[in-house]
Amino acid sequence: MLRSALAFTVVIAATFSADSAVAQATGSRLQAIASSKTVKIAYRSDAMPFSYVQNNDVVGYTVDICKAVVASLEKQLKVQPLNVQLVPVTTQTRFEAVASGKADLECGSSTVTLSRMREVDFSSYVFVESTGLVVKSTANAVKLQDLAGKKIAVIAGTSNEKAMAAVNEKAQLNATFVPVKDREDAVAALDAGRADAFASDKLLLVGTQFKDMQAFRMLPDDLSVEPYAIVLPRGDWQMRLAVNTALAELYRTGAVLKIFDQWFGRLGLRPGLLLGAAYTLGGLPD
Repeated sequence: MLRSALAFTVVIAATFSADSAVAQATGSRLQAIASSKTVKIAYRSDAMPFSYVQNNDVVGYTVDICKAVVASLEKQLKVQPLNVQLVPVTTQTRFEAVASGKADLECGSSTVTLSRMREVDFSSYVFVESTGLVVKSTANAVKLQDLAGKKIAVIAGTSNEKAMAAVNEKAQLNATFVPVKDREDAVAALDAGRADAFASDKLLLVGTQFKDMQAFRMLPDDLSVEPYAIVLPRGDWQMRLAVNTALAELYRTGAVLKIFDQWFGRLGLRPGLLLGAAYTLGGLPD
């Protein structure tokens, strides 16, 4: 009986020791981060206001959230300071960068999907968006149905592309999709008349650099639900736990609302029902 009790005590002690010493996570990216004292963060330069470059600095809503995550990792790993190595990625390369080890996490505007989970993992949600449509102000279109038979630009490989394909079939629009590589290419397609509309996440459309902002307007339709998260290495539960621990503290304390206000308060926005739920559910107790 005594021997069994001692064995149980050893097992319990080992378990708590493993949980409290995140830096000892064998096989996790955390081990490499702790030993090198460097965390590699992938960022987008074209995902305003979530991740973009301004005055040679990488800034944005998700970037600020990841800064808070890094500060938490310093405490969890007992490594201060952690150096941040910024890794530029595109819409097409962001997941491969994390999967291959070029980056430890990606901080942009990446939507969580089941197909993407075959390559990478995701943190708790950090934002919730929807697909919207931008048209020229002179266009005779005030709602989705007015784009029947029209040409719609979509960035190839995005969740917006899949969402619009589903909408096209359900609404029987018979629209033609014009694949583009990025937002700049989409603007060029609109300007040249190669596309009648551009579909993307709504706040990314707001942040798109149009030559004349007054020449374009957004239609009111919400065409999908796009839950954003930090992209993480697939199968690395220690890394996911450490990042979600950081996010939980950010959400529980309400500090995330300061980050939200900094980026969206000037637009008169407040967290909506879905984003508020994401903050609440992500604020997991210790």
